[in-house]
Amino acid sequence: MAVDKQIGEWFTHFHRYPEVSWKEVETTKKLAEILTSMEVEHHTFDDVTGVVAEIGEGERIIAVRADIDALWQEVDGEFRANHSCGHDANMAMVLGALAYLKEQELGCRVRFIFQPAEEKGNGANSMIDRGAVDGVSYLFGVHLRPIEEIPFGKVSPAIHHGAAIFLEGNVKGIDAHGARPQQGKNALDPIFALAAFLKTIHFSPYEPYSAKLTKIQAGGDSLNIIPGSATFGIDMRAQSNTILKELKIQVDKGIRSISELFDVEIEVNWSDYTPAAEVSEEAATLAEEAIREAIGEESFAPAIITSGSDDFHFYTIQRPELKAAMIGIGADLGPGLHHPNMTFNHDALDIGAKVLANTLHKASFTN
Repeated sequence: MAVDKQIGEWFTHFHRYPEVSWKEVETTKKLAEILTSMEVEHHTFDDVTGVVAEIGEGERIIAVRADIDALWQEVDGEFRANHSCGHDANMAMVLGALAYLKEQELGCRVRFIFQPAEEKGNGANSMIDRGAVDGVSYLFGVHLRPIEEIPFGKVSPAIHHGAAIFLEGNVKGIDAHGARPQQGKNALDPIFALAAFLKTIHFSPYEPYSAKLTKIQAGGDSLNIIPGSATFGIDMRAQSNTILKELKIQVDKGIRSISELFDVEIEVNWSDYTPAAEVSEEAATLAEEAIREAIGEESFAPAIITSGSDDFHFYTIQRPELKAAMIGIGADLGPGLHHPNMTFNHDALDIGAKVLANTLHKASFTN
């Protein structure tokens, strides 16, 4: 079967059978089955999902990563696993690149990392801990891009993702009758104060950042009870790791002050930190050359700066010596990533596979 047709079949399978983070059991089995049929050496893990495969020979190693998990979201009135993240496409493109590379001479070993739990923000670390990037010099990723970033037929050599972190908070006040507010401590008051405080945090306008409440839960069905407890959530993002760190310090400080002002206890839990991209100029240059050679000068698009995040960048945070870049594939994707009804032009899959294969081929001969 022609590689482009095979890529389409792989995508269709993964799209039809999505699995959420850390539960990609059948996805892992399918990947292993595909790799076995391709006679590619690979291994799985006893304690986590995911697969690592390798082709080529020599001491040098370069690598590519595909994320394999889906989101849990409401689709047409039903909550279920759903590949609105585009990870089904990422797997298909990386397998396609592997199929193309198997027919070519390589300058070193090429490792294929099929990583779980990108959506949880900690799947990359699980692969790092299990040696997936040990000895690797260049690391590449690939991802479909929304139409507002680049259209179908255009490919970018690097995606400059922003950093992100989430906060979950719990306010502990005292319930009271609506007629006697002096007897209680309204848990909503400090949350409203926090909402106002978030809008007073300012950094340079040349540095994109945001901090906003995304969840508030308090009270029950009775409207004459002042709630003494409430939970809230905050989504924070910044284009640089430095600004996100400063933003977190400011929010921590503000919550402590608000807790003291309203005389309530506020418990906080920071989670799912995802770092901003640390893009290697050398890796991005190789990808740029590969794009121009594989699909033509007119298909090249500049590097993308996006407020989205991806745990791919933990690889370079944990291993600063890695030369890494994530390639962005234009696919007329809409209405947007993570929209339950996200669609895209499937012809982009073969384009992505060819660009990725050419990038890895060039990198295999580059020290």
